[in-house]
Amino acid sequence: MSNIRVGFIGTGGIAGWHARQLLELPEARIVALADTSEKSRSTFTEKFDLKEVSQFSDYKEMLDQGNLDAVVICSPHTLHFQQARDVLTRGMHVLIEKPMTCSSAEAELLIQTAKQAGKIMQVSYQRHFQPEFLYIRNAIAGGEIGKLTSITASLYQEWRQGTPGSWRQDPALSGGGFLMDSGSHIIDALLWTTGLTPVEVKPQLHMHGAPVEIDTFTSIRFAEGPIAGLNLVGYSPCWHETFVFCGEDGGIFYDNGKITLRRLRQEPIVPELPPATTNQDKSFIDAILGRHEVLVPGEFALKVVKLSEMIYQAAGYSPLAQV
Repeated sequence: MSNIRVGFIGTGGIAGWHARQLLELPEARIVALADTSEKSRSTFTEKFDLKEVSQFSDYKEMLDQGNLDAVVICSPHTLHFQQARDVLTRGMHVLIEKPMTCSSAEAELLIQTAKQAGKIMQVSYQRHFQPEFLYIRNAIAGGEIGKLTSITASLYQEWRQGTPGSWRQDPALSGGGFLMDSGSHIIDALLWTTGLTPVEVKPQLHMHGAPVEIDTFTSIRFAEGPIAGLNLVGYSPCWHETFVFCGEDGGIFYDNGKITLRRLRQEPIVPELPPATTNQDKSFIDAILGRHEVLVPGEFALKVVKLSEMIYQAAGYSPLAQV
């Protein structure tokens, strides 16, 4: 199988990113789209010159009639579980936008479903393919800064100002606020680059009058010894992303894509990074074709869901309970 027939569930903003990357691949072909909004489907097909693809308002009809090998899910968060399960039980591979699900119980069931179906399931955490985060992960694993002692992970975004009235602030569809949305990428990077196991969290949440949480400040203790501060600020004037990884022999500082390696009383080192060689869509297709293993498997994405769940539970906050 060298021509993977791909369908989309959801044709909103993030779907365009997947479409661009898939259209670059000779092994993949977008053949069907499902979205409840005819306007969204029309905008999507015109933008990417996909006027000949089959269109459906009901994703289940697409799965039954679309003659597909794989599906990319770009729908609101709380819909991921059932949609992914339907894809897998119909014998298709699935790439799921973050977060994988909104509960660890759902995530575990999806992992089991994918195994039973014998199909590829990947979650779309793009930092796994970016040279900056690959460098950080390899440097930590290689002992460049010694044993980790602490991590600070922060994301600032004008999320509160840009999402009122959208599904992202509807807990029935989002499953949570900024932490469950953009914050999921920061939790992913924190866990993936370090390989650490969170055992205790102490969060503070601020709603800012919204129906979901906007700002989250969380201290984390890991089984391996380090501590971390996870700062997710959705009420900010701009996007700004920073990570600091401190170890016994040095530190790695990430600031909006720029990396500096520091050691005590030494000149800073700015590493030269190679260009990216793959992305979430190319790696998904390559995994289907047996070229390599799944690079962001459900078993890892489950760790992100579990930490998100820990934070909400420790804060005594249940977004879905407000529905």
